[in-house]
Amino acid sequence: MKWELLRKLLGGFLLVSLCFIGFSKPFQDYLHIPKSVTLIQGDEINFSKAAEVSANINPSTEHVNVHEEKNSLAIKGKKAGRDEILLELAGLPIKKVDVKVLKNFRVIPGGQSIGVKLNSKGVLVVGHHLVDTKNGKVSPGDQAGIKVGDIITKLNGHTIEKMSDVAPFVQQAGENGTALKVTIQRDSGKFNTEIEPQKDEMEKIYKLGLYIRDSAAGIGTMTFIDPKSKKYGALGHVISDMDTKKPIVVENGQIVKSTVTSIEKGSNGNPGEKLARFSSDREVIGDIKQNSPFGIFGNLHKVIKNGNYDKPLPIALSDQVKEGPAKILTVVNGDKVEEFDIEVVSTIPQKFPATKGMIIKVTDPKLLAKTGGIVQGMSGSPIIQDGKLIGAVTHVFVNDPTSGYGVHIEWMLNKAGINIYNEKEKAS
Repeated sequence: MKWELLRKLLGGFLLVSLCFIGFSKPFQDYLHIPKSVTLIQGDEINFSKAAEVSANINPSTEHVNVHEEKNSLAIKGKKAGRDEILLELAGLPIKKVDVKVLKNFRVIPGGQSIGVKLNSKGVLVVGHHLVDTKNGKVSPGDQAGIKVGDIITKLNGHTIEKMSDVAPFVQQAGENGTALKVTIQRDSGKFNTEIEPQKDEMEKIYKLGLYIRDSAAGIGTMTFIDPKSKKYGALGHVISDMDTKKPIVVENGQIVKSTVTSIEKGSNGNPGEKLARFSSDREVIGDIKQNSPFGIFGNLHKVIKNGNYDKPLPIALSDQVKEGPAKILTVVNGDKVEEFDIEVVSTIPQKFPATKGMIIKVTDPKLLAKTGGIVQGMSGSPIIQDGKLIGAVTHVFVNDPTSGYGVHIEWMLNKAGINIYNEKEKAS
Protein backbone atom coordinates (compact mmCIF):
# COMPACT_ATOMS: atom_id res chain seq x y z
CA MET A 1 0.00 0.00 0.00
CA LYS A 2 2.84 2.37 0.89
CA TRP A 3 4.63 1.54 -2.39
CA GLU A 4 1.46 2.28 -4.37
CA LEU A 5 1.07 5.65 -2.62
CA LEU A 6 4.75 6.44 -3.20
CA ARG A 7 4.41 5.56 -6.88
CA LYS A 8 1.42 7.91 -7.27
CA LEU A 9 3.17 10.73 -5.44
CA LEU A 10 6.27 10.32 -7.61
CA GLY A 11 4.17 10.27 -10.78
CA GLY A 12 2.36 13.43 -9.71
CA PHE A 13 5.65 15.16 -8.92
CA LEU A 14 7.06 14.28 -12.35
CA LEU A 15 3.89 15.50 -14.06
CA VAL A 16 3.98 18.84 -12.24
CA SER A 17 7.70 19.15 -13.00
CA LEU A 18 7.13 18.56 -16.70
CA CYS A 19 4.36 21.16 -16.76
CA PHE A 20 6.57 23.61 -14.93
CA ILE A 21 9.41 23.03 -17.36
CA GLY A 22 7.05 23.31 -20.31
CA PHE A 23 5.85 26.73 -19.21
CA SER A 24 9.25 27.96 -18.04
CA LYS A 25 10.88 30.80 -19.97
CA PRO A 26 14.04 28.85 -20.94
CA PHE A 27 11.92 26.07 -22.41
CA GLN A 28 9.61 28.53 -24.23
CA ASP A 29 12.68 30.28 -25.68
CA TYR A 30 13.95 26.90 -26.78
CA LEU A 31 10.72 26.29 -28.67
CA HIS A 32 10.61 29.72 -30.32
CA ILE A 33 14.19 29.74 -31.60
CA PRO A 34 14.11 27.90 -34.96
CA LYS A 35 16.40 25.03 -35.88
CA SER A 36 17.48 26.86 -39.02
CA VAL A 37 17.82 30.53 -39.91
CA THR A 38 18.30 32.12 -43.33
CA LEU A 39 19.34 35.75 -43.61
CA ILE A 40 20.98 38.04 -46.12
CA GLN A 41 24.52 39.32 -45.79
CA GLY A 42 24.44 42.47 -43.62
CA ASP A 43 21.02 41.69 -42.08
CA GLU A 44 20.48 40.91 -38.41
CA ILE A 45 17.90 38.78 -36.66
CA ASN A 46 17.10 38.88 -32.92
CA PHE A 47 15.71 36.22 -30.58
CA SER A 48 14.65 36.58 -26.97
CA LYS A 49 16.14 34.10 -24.53
CA ALA A 50 16.33 33.48 -20.82
CA ALA A 51 19.49 34.38 -18.98
CA GLU A 52 20.12 30.66 -18.36
CA VAL A 53 20.42 29.99 -22.11
CA SER A 54 23.77 30.77 -23.70
CA ALA A 55 25.22 30.49 -27.19
CA ASN A 56 28.29 28.38 -27.83
CA ILE A 57 29.96 29.78 -30.96
CA ASN A 58 32.60 27.88 -32.86
CA PRO A 59 35.83 29.91 -33.01
CA SER A 60 36.11 29.11 -36.73
CA THR A 61 32.75 30.76 -37.48
CA GLU A 62 33.28 33.17 -40.38
CA HIS A 63 29.85 33.73 -41.88
CA VAL A 64 28.01 35.29 -38.93
CA ASN A 65 28.56 37.65 -36.03
CA VAL A 66 26.74 36.68 -32.84
CA HIS A 67 26.01 39.25 -30.16
CA GLU A 68 24.64 37.89 -26.89
CA GLU A 69 22.91 39.91 -24.19
CA LYS A 70 21.37 38.63 -20.96
CA ASN A 71 17.92 38.19 -22.48
CA SER A 72 18.55 38.28 -26.24
CA LEU A 73 20.60 36.75 -29.01
CA ALA A 74 21.43 38.69 -32.20
CA ILE A 75 22.76 36.94 -35.31
CA LYS A 76 24.14 39.07 -38.14
CA GLY A 77 25.07 37.78 -41.60
CA LYS A 78 28.69 38.58 -42.34
CA LYS A 79 29.62 36.43 -45.33
CA ALA A 80 27.67 34.13 -47.68
CA GLY A 81 27.81 30.55 -46.46
CA ARG A 82 26.75 28.30 -43.61
CA ASP A 83 27.54 28.12 -39.89
CA GLU A 84 25.97 26.63 -36.79
CA ILE A 85 25.35 27.92 -33.29
CA LEU A 86 24.89 25.62 -30.30
CA LEU A 87 22.50 26.77 -27.56
CA GLU A 88 23.21 25.52 -24.07
CA LEU A 89 21.28 25.42 -20.78
CA ALA A 90 23.30 24.94 -17.61
CA GLY A 91 26.24 23.82 -19.73
CA LEU A 92 24.20 21.16 -21.55
CA PRO A 93 23.49 21.45 -25.32
CA ILE A 94 19.75 21.89 -25.98
CA LYS A 95 19.51 23.01 -29.60
CA LYS A 96 21.66 23.39 -32.70
CA VAL A 97 20.77 26.32 -34.97
CA ASP A 98 21.91 26.07 -38.58
CA VAL A 99 22.53 29.53 -40.05
CA LYS A 100 22.56 30.14 -43.79
CA VAL A 101 23.79 33.52 -45.03
CA LEU A 102 22.83 34.58 -48.54
CA LYS A 103 24.80 37.03 -50.65
CA ASN A 104 23.62 40.64 -50.64
CA PHE A 105 21.55 40.24 -53.79
CA ARG A 106 20.08 43.32 -55.49
CA VAL A 107 17.70 43.86 -58.39
CA ILE A 108 16.26 46.90 -60.14
CA PRO A 109 12.54 47.35 -59.30
CA GLY A 110 10.16 47.81 -62.21
CA GLY A 111 6.76 49.51 -62.21
CA GLN A 112 6.62 50.11 -65.98
CA SER A 113 3.49 49.21 -67.90
CA ILE A 114 4.26 46.49 -70.45
CA GLY A 115 2.39 44.87 -73.30
CA VAL A 116 2.44 41.08 -73.35
CA LYS A 117 2.16 38.86 -76.43
CA LEU A 118 2.07 35.09 -75.91
CA ASN A 119 2.24 32.36 -78.53
CA SER A 120 1.03 28.96 -77.31
CA LYS A 121 2.49 25.58 -78.15
CA GLY A 122 0.29 24.42 -81.02
CA VAL A 123 -3.25 25.81 -81.23
CA LEU A 124 -5.60 26.00 -78.29
CA VAL A 125 -9.17 24.69 -78.53
CA VAL A 126 -11.45 27.34 -77.01
CA GLY A 127 -14.86 26.02 -78.11
CA HIS A 128 -17.00 23.83 -80.36
CA HIS A 129 -19.42 24.77 -83.12
CA LEU A 130 -21.77 22.89 -85.44
CA VAL A 131 -20.99 22.38 -89.13
CA ASP A 132 -24.10 22.56 -91.35
CA THR A 133 -23.61 19.49 -93.57
CA LYS A 134 -25.98 17.85 -96.07
CA ASN A 135 -26.71 15.21 -93.41
CA GLY A 136 -27.43 17.70 -90.65
CA LYS A 137 -25.50 19.72 -88.10
CA VAL A 138 -22.50 18.04 -86.45
CA SER A 139 -19.30 18.95 -84.65
CA PRO A 140 -16.52 16.59 -85.83
CA GLY A 141 -14.19 17.85 -83.10
CA ASP A 142 -16.72 17.10 -80.37
CA GLN A 143 -17.41 13.64 -81.82
CA ALA A 144 -13.65 12.93 -81.78
CA GLY A 145 -13.52 13.63 -78.04
CA ILE A 146 -11.57 16.88 -78.33
CA LYS A 147 -12.28 19.14 -75.34
CA VAL A 148 -12.05 22.84 -74.62
CA GLY A 149 -8.56 23.51 -73.28
CA ASP A 150 -6.91 20.83 -75.43
CA ILE A 151 -3.87 21.88 -77.44
CA ILE A 152 -3.50 20.52 -80.99
CA THR A 153 0.23 20.01 -81.48
CA LYS A 154 0.33 17.84 -84.63
CA LEU A 155 -1.82 17.00 -87.63
CA ASN A 156 -0.86 13.90 -89.65
CA GLY A 157 2.51 13.95 -87.87
CA HIS A 158 3.30 17.56 -88.82
CA THR A 159 3.95 20.09 -86.03
CA ILE A 160 1.32 22.83 -85.77
CA GLU A 161 2.56 26.24 -84.63
CA LYS A 162 -0.20 28.64 -85.64
CA MET A 163 -3.82 28.71 -86.81
CA SER A 164 -2.90 29.15 -90.48
CA ASP A 165 -1.13 25.77 -90.35
CA VAL A 166 -4.43 23.97 -89.72
CA ALA A 167 -6.61 24.82 -92.76
CA PRO A 168 -4.49 23.12 -95.49
CA PHE A 169 -4.56 19.78 -93.64
CA VAL A 170 -8.31 20.04 -93.02
CA GLN A 171 -9.11 20.77 -96.68
CA GLN A 172 -6.81 18.05 -97.98
CA ALA A 173 -8.27 15.40 -95.67
CA GLY A 174 -11.83 16.49 -96.51
CA GLU A 175 -11.27 16.33 -100.25
CA ASN A 176 -9.59 12.92 -99.98
CA GLY A 177 -12.30 11.60 -97.69
CA THR A 178 -9.76 10.58 -95.06
CA ALA A 179 -9.55 11.17 -91.32
CA LEU A 180 -7.00 13.55 -89.82
CA LYS A 181 -4.60 12.07 -87.29
CA VAL A 182 -4.47 14.55 -84.41
CA THR A 183 -1.98 14.77 -81.52
CA ILE A 184 -3.49 16.40 -78.47
CA GLN A 185 -1.80 17.85 -75.38
CA ARG A 186 -4.09 17.72 -72.35
CA ASP A 187 -3.51 18.16 -68.62
CA SER A 188 -3.33 14.39 -68.25
CA GLY A 189 -0.68 14.11 -71.00
CA LYS A 190 -0.46 13.56 -74.75
CA PHE A 191 -2.72 11.30 -76.77
CA ASN A 192 -3.70 10.69 -80.40
CA THR A 193 -7.14 10.66 -81.99
CA GLU A 194 -8.72 10.96 -85.42
CA ILE A 195 -11.19 13.50 -86.74
CA GLU A 196 -13.13 13.51 -90.01
CA PRO A 197 -13.56 17.03 -91.47
CA GLN A 198 -17.11 17.79 -92.67
CA LYS A 199 -18.09 20.07 -95.55
CA ASP A 200 -20.10 23.18 -94.68
CA GLU A 201 -22.93 23.40 -97.24
CA MET A 202 -23.10 27.20 -97.00
CA GLU A 203 -19.38 28.03 -97.27
CA LYS A 204 -18.38 24.96 -99.31
CA ILE A 205 -15.27 24.33 -97.22
CA TYR A 206 -14.33 21.57 -94.81
CA LYS A 207 -14.39 22.28 -91.08
CA LEU A 208 -13.55 20.58 -87.79
CA GLY A 209 -16.27 22.20 -85.70
CA LEU A 210 -13.67 23.74 -83.38
CA TYR A 211 -12.83 27.28 -82.33
CA ILE A 212 -9.06 27.62 -82.00
CA ARG A 213 -6.56 30.29 -80.98
CA ASP A 214 -2.78 30.48 -81.19
CA SER A 215 -1.90 33.65 -79.26
CA ALA A 216 -2.98 36.00 -76.51
CA ALA A 217 -2.21 39.62 -75.65
CA GLY A 218 -2.68 41.92 -72.69
CA ILE A 219 -0.96 44.35 -70.37
CA GLY A 220 0.74 44.04 -67.01
CA THR A 221 3.49 45.56 -64.90
CA MET A 222 7.21 44.89 -64.76
CA THR A 223 8.36 43.69 -61.31
CA PHE A 224 12.16 43.44 -61.40
CA ILE A 225 15.23 43.36 -63.64
CA ASP A 226 18.47 41.60 -62.73
CA PRO A 227 21.19 44.14 -63.67
CA LYS A 228 23.73 41.38 -64.33
CA SER A 229 21.86 38.71 -66.28
CA LYS A 230 19.14 41.04 -67.70
CA LYS A 231 16.54 38.50 -66.66
CA TYR A 232 13.22 40.01 -65.67
CA GLY A 233 10.00 39.03 -63.90
CA ALA A 234 6.55 40.55 -64.33
CA LEU A 235 2.84 40.14 -63.45
CA GLY A 236 3.33 37.92 -60.37
CA HIS A 237 0.67 35.43 -61.53
CA VAL A 238 0.01 33.08 -64.43
CA ILE A 239 -1.65 34.23 -67.67
CA SER A 240 -4.71 32.10 -68.39
CA ASP A 241 -6.78 31.89 -71.55
CA MET A 242 -9.85 34.12 -71.29
CA ASP A 243 -12.19 31.38 -72.55
CA THR A 244 -10.81 28.15 -71.07
CA LYS A 245 -9.51 29.78 -67.85
CA LYS A 246 -6.50 27.46 -68.11
CA PRO A 247 -2.84 28.59 -68.06
CA ILE A 248 -1.44 29.21 -71.53
CA VAL A 249 1.38 26.80 -72.38
CA VAL A 250 3.98 29.13 -73.90
CA GLU A 251 5.96 28.37 -77.02
CA ASN A 252 7.39 31.87 -77.11
CA GLY A 253 6.36 35.45 -76.54
CA GLN A 254 7.43 39.06 -76.39
CA ILE A 255 7.00 42.09 -74.18
CA VAL A 256 6.73 45.65 -75.52
CA LYS A 257 6.34 49.06 -73.94
CA SER A 258 2.77 50.17 -73.31
CA THR A 259 1.07 53.45 -72.42
CA VAL A 260 -1.86 53.72 -70.00
CA THR A 261 -4.60 55.72 -71.71
CA SER A 262 -7.33 55.65 -69.03
CA ILE A 263 -8.55 53.90 -65.90
CA GLU A 264 -11.83 52.14 -65.29
CA LYS A 265 -12.22 52.72 -61.57
CA GLY A 266 -12.93 49.69 -59.40
CA SER A 267 -15.84 49.32 -57.01
CA ASN A 268 -17.23 46.60 -54.73
CA GLY A 269 -18.02 43.56 -56.90
CA ASN A 270 -16.53 45.16 -59.99
CA PRO A 271 -12.72 45.20 -60.31
CA GLY A 272 -11.37 48.13 -62.26
CA GLU A 273 -8.95 47.99 -65.16
CA LYS A 274 -6.06 49.87 -66.72
CA LEU A 275 -6.76 50.64 -70.37
CA ALA A 276 -3.52 50.80 -72.32
CA ARG A 277 -2.11 50.59 -75.82
CA PHE A 278 1.10 49.08 -77.07
CA SER A 279 3.80 51.55 -78.05
CA SER A 280 3.34 52.88 -81.58
CA ASP A 281 6.51 51.25 -82.89
CA ARG A 282 5.71 47.97 -81.05
CA GLU A 283 9.41 47.56 -80.43
CA VAL A 284 10.12 44.26 -78.68
CA ILE A 285 11.99 44.94 -75.43
CA GLY A 286 12.20 41.36 -74.21
CA ASP A 287 11.20 37.74 -74.74
CA ILE A 288 8.99 35.45 -72.67
CA LYS A 289 10.41 32.08 -71.66
CA GLN A 290 7.95 31.07 -68.92
CA ASN A 291 4.33 31.58 -67.98
CA SER A 292 4.13 30.35 -64.40
CA PRO A 293 1.99 30.75 -61.25
CA PHE A 294 4.56 33.36 -60.14
CA GLY A 295 4.41 35.46 -63.32
CA ILE A 296 6.09 35.66 -66.70
CA PHE A 297 9.86 35.51 -67.04
CA GLY A 298 12.41 36.01 -69.77
CA ASN A 299 15.31 38.15 -70.93
CA LEU A 300 15.29 41.90 -71.48
CA HIS A 301 16.71 43.13 -74.80
CA LYS A 302 16.34 46.87 -74.29
CA VAL A 303 17.15 49.08 -71.30
CA ILE A 304 14.03 50.48 -69.63
CA LYS A 305 13.94 52.83 -66.65
CA ASN A 306 11.24 53.77 -64.16
CA GLY A 307 12.62 57.17 -63.11
CA ASN A 308 12.24 56.44 -59.37
CA TYR A 309 14.39 53.46 -58.49
CA ASP A 310 16.83 52.93 -61.35
CA LYS A 311 19.54 51.66 -59.01
CA PRO A 312 19.44 48.11 -57.66
CA LEU A 313 17.70 47.55 -54.32
CA PRO A 314 18.29 44.74 -51.83
CA ILE A 315 15.56 42.12 -51.49
CA ALA A 316 13.76 40.78 -48.42
CA LEU A 317 13.10 37.10 -47.85
CA SER A 318 9.55 36.00 -47.02
CA ASP A 319 10.27 35.81 -43.28
CA GLN A 320 11.73 39.33 -43.27
CA VAL A 321 8.57 41.01 -44.53
CA LYS A 322 6.58 42.64 -41.75
CA GLU A 323 3.14 44.13 -41.30
CA GLY A 324 3.02 47.88 -41.74
CA PRO A 325 3.62 50.66 -44.29
CA ALA A 326 5.06 49.95 -47.72
CA LYS A 327 4.96 51.40 -51.24
CA ILE A 328 4.18 50.16 -54.73
CA LEU A 329 5.48 51.40 -58.08
CA THR A 330 3.00 51.48 -60.95
CA VAL A 331 1.68 53.53 -63.88
CA VAL A 332 -1.79 55.13 -63.83
CA ASN A 333 -1.29 57.70 -66.59
CA GLY A 334 0.83 57.56 -69.72
CA ASP A 335 4.15 55.85 -69.08
CA LYS A 336 5.13 57.64 -65.86
CA VAL A 337 5.99 55.29 -62.98
CA GLU A 338 4.73 56.69 -59.68
CA GLU A 339 5.11 55.68 -56.04
CA PHE A 340 2.00 55.06 -53.90
CA ASP A 341 1.46 54.20 -50.23
CA ILE A 342 0.06 50.84 -49.18
CA GLU A 343 -0.03 48.76 -46.01
CA VAL A 344 1.03 45.14 -45.61
CA VAL A 345 -1.93 43.86 -43.61
CA SER A 346 -0.59 40.35 -43.12
CA THR A 347 2.35 38.28 -44.34
CA ILE A 348 3.11 34.57 -44.23
CA PRO A 349 6.75 33.46 -43.84
CA GLN A 350 6.86 30.69 -46.45
CA LYS A 351 9.49 27.95 -46.41
CA PHE A 352 8.54 26.74 -49.88
CA PRO A 353 7.44 28.63 -53.04
CA ALA A 354 3.78 29.61 -52.84
CA THR A 355 1.58 32.37 -54.18
CA LYS A 356 -0.51 34.81 -52.12
CA GLY A 357 2.08 35.35 -49.40
CA MET A 358 0.83 38.80 -48.41
CA ILE A 359 -2.42 40.70 -48.03
CA ILE A 360 -2.02 44.38 -48.91
CA LYS A 361 -4.27 47.43 -48.72
CA VAL A 362 -4.00 50.64 -50.72
CA THR A 363 -3.89 53.67 -48.39
CA ASP A 364 -2.71 56.39 -50.79
CA PRO A 365 -5.53 58.97 -51.29
CA LYS A 366 -4.29 59.84 -54.78
CA LEU A 367 -4.34 56.25 -55.99
CA LEU A 368 -7.72 55.55 -54.36
CA ALA A 369 -9.20 58.60 -56.08
CA LYS A 370 -7.77 57.55 -59.45
CA THR A 371 -8.34 53.77 -59.46
CA GLY A 372 -10.41 52.86 -56.40
CA GLY A 373 -7.55 50.60 -55.30
CA ILE A 374 -6.03 47.65 -57.14
CA VAL A 375 -7.12 47.24 -60.77
CA GLN A 376 -6.41 44.78 -63.57
CA GLY A 377 -3.12 45.64 -65.26
CA MET A 378 -1.55 46.53 -61.91
CA SER A 379 -0.42 42.94 -61.40
CA GLY A 380 3.35 42.81 -61.04
CA SER A 381 3.68 46.26 -59.46
CA PRO A 382 6.73 45.96 -57.17
CA ILE A 383 6.22 46.33 -53.41
CA ILE A 384 8.96 48.14 -51.48
CA GLN A 385 9.34 48.17 -47.70
CA ASP A 386 12.17 49.77 -45.71
CA GLY A 387 14.22 50.27 -48.87
CA LYS A 388 13.92 46.61 -49.92
CA LEU A 389 11.99 44.91 -52.71
CA ILE A 390 9.68 42.47 -50.93
CA GLY A 391 7.23 41.29 -53.60
CA ALA A 392 4.63 42.17 -56.21
CA VAL A 393 0.90 42.90 -56.40
CA THR A 394 -0.97 39.89 -57.85
CA HIS A 395 -4.73 39.90 -57.23
CA VAL A 396 -7.51 42.22 -56.12
CA PHE A 397 -10.34 41.28 -53.75
CA VAL A 398 -13.50 41.50 -55.86
CA ASN A 399 -15.61 42.72 -52.95
CA ASP A 400 -12.96 45.17 -51.71
CA PRO A 401 -10.86 46.70 -54.52
CA THR A 402 -8.72 48.57 -51.99
CA SER A 403 -7.16 45.26 -50.95
CA GLY A 404 -5.57 42.24 -52.56
CA TYR A 405 -2.78 39.70 -52.55
CA GLY A 406 0.94 39.96 -53.10
CA VAL A 407 3.62 37.35 -53.83
CA HIS A 408 7.01 37.31 -52.10
CA ILE A 409 9.89 38.41 -54.35
CA GLU A 410 11.96 35.43 -53.18
CA TRP A 411 9.76 33.04 -55.15
CA MET A 412 9.65 35.18 -58.29
CA LEU A 413 13.45 35.31 -58.36
CA ASN A 414 13.58 31.58 -57.72
CA LYS A 415 11.22 30.88 -60.65
CA ALA A 416 13.21 33.19 -62.93
CA GLY A 417 16.25 30.97 -62.37
CA ILE A 418 18.15 33.73 -60.57
CA ASN A 419 20.41 32.32 -57.87
CA ILE A 420 19.99 34.41 -54.73
CA TYR A 421 21.66 31.74 -52.67
CA ASN A 422 25.32 30.78 -52.42
CA GLU A 423 27.22 31.21 -55.69
CA LYS A 424 27.95 27.47 -55.74
CA GLU A 425 24.34 26.51 -55.11
CA LYS A 426 21.54 26.20 -57.59
CA ALA A 427 18.13 27.74 -56.97
CA SER A 428 15.58 24.98 -56.59
